[in-house]
Amino acid sequence: MCRSIKTLRPPALPEEATEDEIGAAALQYVRKVSGFRAPAAHNREVFDRAVEAITAATRDLLADLEVRGQAARGAG
Repeated sequence: MCRSIKTLRPPALPEEATEDEIGAAALQYVRKVSGFRAPAAHNREVFDRAVEAITAATRDLLADLEVRGQAARGAG
């Protein structure tokens, strides 16, 4: 596990994660998996696409998670 990726859901983060926090976590994940801190020019597009896809997946995950002891978003 990449230690620089912090938990983005309550109760670890009392408020909703910001877009910046979600994007930073996605970037750290792609860096860890790819082994590149910054990709070469010929890999930039695929690197950026991966960050965007993981950012979207993370946003969806956080929106749909149900955390015990908290009302689901959109409920009541």
